[in-house]
Amino acid sequence: MLRDFNLLATTSRGNGGDACSELCFLLGQIGDSAPTVEKTGIAGLIAAKTALNPFEVINRFREILRERPYEFRYMFRVIPIEKVVRTDLSQIEHAVTEFGSKIAENETFRVTVEKRFTATPTQDIIETAAANIERKVDLNKPDKIILLEVVGGLTGISVIEPNAILSIMKEKVL
Repeated sequence: MLRDFNLLATTSRGNGGDACSELCFLLGQIGDSAPTVEKTGIAGLIAAKTALNPFEVINRFREILRERPYEFRYMFRVIPIEKVVRTDLSQIEHAVTEFGSKIAENETFRVTVEKRFTATPTQDIIETAAANIERKVDLNKPDKIILLEVVGGLTGISVIEPNAILSIMKEKVL
């Protein structure tokens, strides 16, 4: 599995290969001539490494989705990842602390964990991630989300705004 991914994409079981091709094609459409796109070994989850800024990828994909929604046939969501660490609480804590400055003093946050193939309790991950962030927590309408995508022995970390994940099915019907 790709160890330094900066995008994750979800699809339905059995469509991993088609979703990989779709993601690779779309990344090429927006200027990445040589992305790395691989199945993760977890049904319905794809990892990608692009030379482009993952947040800009989401914005550009949204433009394509508005103009040519038929180009999205297999992917469900595309998630930007800023840093990948081993799924180890001390590494997660250190990485999240580095990103803490992305949450302004007057902003609220929440921690969202998506776990796959790990026995580490979700509550332990949340408490570790939030331990050094001295900002107000808002679970319903936060200004920022500390997103932890646990993929077995690796964890992708991002500090995102609530609309930073591209949810293709939701946005296609709008």
